[in-house]
Amino acid sequence: MGPCAINCAVLAAEEINGRGGMLGRPVELVLIDGGRPAPQVADEVAGLVRSGTISAVAGAHASDVRVAVVAAIAGRVPFVYAPPYEGGGRAPGVYFLGETPDRQLVPGIDRLTASHARRWYLLGNDYIWPRLVHARARGRLRAAGATVVGESLVAYGQAVHWLDRVAGARPDAILLTLIGSDLVAFNRAYAAAGLSAVRLCGALEEHGLLGIGGDVTGGLYASMGYFRNLPTEAGQGLRRALRGPVRRGRAAAQRARPRLLRGGGDAGGAVRAGRLAGGARAGRGGRRHHDHQRAGHADAARPPGAPPRSPRQGRRP
Repeated sequence: MGPCAINCAVLAAEEINGRGGMLGRPVELVLIDGGRPAPQVADEVAGLVRSGTISAVAGAHASDVRVAVVAAIAGRVPFVYAPPYEGGGRAPGVYFLGETPDRQLVPGIDRLTASHARRWYLLGNDYIWPRLVHARARGRLRAAGATVVGESLVAYGQAVHWLDRVAGARPDAILLTLIGSDLVAFNRAYAAAGLSAVRLCGALEEHGLLGIGGDVTGGLYASMGYFRNLPTEAGQGLRRALRGPVRRGRAAAQRARPRLLRGGGDAGGAVRAGRLAGGARAGRGGRRHHDHQRAGHADAARPPGAPPRSPRQGRRP
């Protein structure tokens, strides 16, 4: 999701600047790696706010990172949080764009239970988003007369080790609130094992599907507010508008490649940033980024609501 979020942020800045900027001044993007532990991200964002470097924050990162950042900036600048999230979390100056579980996952649960998926297993990573999504799902499944035959919240990198336990519960359906490499690895192992329960994923989008290698089972479902191929006027308009930022992003990646191979350079921080907690600011225009490449923090992207990465976790969709 990270590269997509960056492309959309670049497009938004270009469109705003093309109309004269914000309050007559150009918008500049400051990209920050939001895939690190929440206190680190919050400290950096708060420092940028205190120094006047940024005047707004747009987040596409983990829910626990969001909570820490909201506390650290204490309403001093607006904070727009884009991914699907667990609900709640109201605070001054915070604006949520993503779906809560009722809007994101309940329709899929209802459809599958109506199609005779009566036995459910809930499997997710162990952090706030899966915990609260599972709580909402349990209530909805009970109301529909379905049964939760098992539930597990697992450490990062451990999801595939739970495959036998999930299969042994003989579910008709599995709600997956795994993220990133865990979601990819579990679905690949599940298909390779020849298992047949349908899977409803809360954090699967196009990058994750590519990592899985597509779906040959016919039982893999994803529920999100937007997909690239939705045949709506707004969706197709976004696709057309994004062609410019995507082309420029690819060109920037090619220019950055020699510097990345040498192990340094600001381009690494921008091209490989895992999550952006970056803010729009009034300034010179264009883009600027804080370089975490040299500090070992450059990452690939991860899904909505994804928690901070542990040192052992591979990087992601």
